[in-house]
Amino acid sequence: MKYLSILLFAFALTGCSTTTSGISIESSNQNVVIGNSSLANRLSIERATVGHNNGLMKAGVPVTSKINSDLELQYRFYWYDGQGLEISGSDSPWRQFILHGKDTMTLQAMARSLEAKQYRIYIREANY
Repeated sequence: MKYLSILLFAFALTGCSTTTSGISIESSNQNVVIGNSSLANRLSIERATVGHNNGLMKAGVPVTSKINSDLELQYRFYWYDGQGLEISGSDSPWRQFILHGKDTMTLQAMARSLEAKQYRIYIREANY
């Protein structure tokens, strides 16, 4: 089952490669996928907070800019069950935000299903 989860994750990353080239998984937090290595070098990801509200999993991921200028970014959460399989319809829409130079912002979301036991957040530069 572990191999199936890895295979499904690799397949999901392949599907995302058309919208996010050069995907980089944050080494200090395997729940964070950053759009490309250039963006990954401009961001610092802090330790996420995970909790529950009315039985639903809630995640908060602090993101800090390493540069002095503003970054226009987007993020999206995906939710997974206890076996590491994506919960159908769990992906949220892309949400835009501006991360000001050297500032920190916590990106938060709550699962829509009681089945959610894990999450993954994707961060990319905003596409206009």
